[in-house]
Amino acid sequence: MPGRALLIGACLGLVALVGSPAFAGEDPTKYPARPIHIIVGFAAGGGNDIIARIFGQKLSESLGQPVIVENKPGGGAIVATEYVAKSPPDGYTLLMSASGITINPAVYAKVPYDAVKDFVAVSELGSFPLIMIVNASSPIKSVAELVAYAKANPDKTNYASSSASFQLVTEVFKQKTGAPMQVIPYKSANESVLAVISGQVTTTIADAGPVTSQVKAGTVRALAIAAPKRMEDFPDVPTMKEAGADVDAVLWSGIFVPKDTPPAIVKKLESELMRIAKLPDVIARLKPLGIEAIGNSSDEFTKILAADVARWGAVAKAANIRIEQ
Repeated sequence: MPGRALLIGACLGLVALVGSPAFAGEDPTKYPARPIHIIVGFAAGGGNDIIARIFGQKLSESLGQPVIVENKPGGGAIVATEYVAKSPPDGYTLLMSASGITINPAVYAKVPYDAVKDFVAVSELGSFPLIMIVNASSPIKSVAELVAYAKANPDKTNYASSSASFQLVTEVFKQKTGAPMQVIPYKSANESVLAVISGQVTTTIADAGPVTSQVKAGTVRALAIAAPKRMEDFPDVPTMKEAGADVDAVLWSGIFVPKDTPPAIVKKLESELMRIAKLPDVIARLKPLGIEAIGNSSDEFTKILAADVARWGAVAKAANIRIEQ
């Protein structure tokens, strides 16, 4: 009887495996057979959320299944990243991640994932510069004035940060300029920008998505672009280097799936994302936000991922930055 029970159990297990989405999804002709979820580690309104919704809409149109964007903010996107890492590798749970997936391991004492080993990098969707801003009514009108103000008022100067990515870039800025500023955490880049507008913080460095409209509306003042070149939308705003701070930080956003996702599914997603990134209307929707559509291959994105893990790890060590959760 025990042997018979074991045999029945094994057969039931095999039936369950064959009927599981992961097993069925290995056939590219049957994928996708149900809704796909894109998990975003930040609240709605930020650059990652915007990119996910633009690409998600196009994916839904081409694949014939709903693509649902889910915002799971928390822990600098660690909550969302862990969620996807532990999800079935069946192509139905995708991670929309920023460069933070490579930065978090460098600055947090412990993270529940390995950026390289626990995921397959499918495609980099977009790259974007970061913009340093202050309240439009602030007397600070340049990077030099911000540095001078911070040094004269170290107890009153702070900055908003919604992820380890923004914090690490700001901490590098502090290291380069000697400006003392305390970090105030927020759940999204949009909230960080609103904190500047409301006067809760002195400054923030955020992606162009939530910043551009506020700069154009006159509620915030852009001090500098943390990129090698100026932005087309803000030709009068200097780069950080031009402003006297040697900081370059063009970050990226891309799609990841859990390790062991069938190669055929990865290939299908890769092909679709690369195609979507070249669509004129997608490029046109991203450009005003300062986001450049990329759409590279899985192999290319994997190399970028590994290089960034090494780069940010070295930066965090040199800056002696460590965040206790």
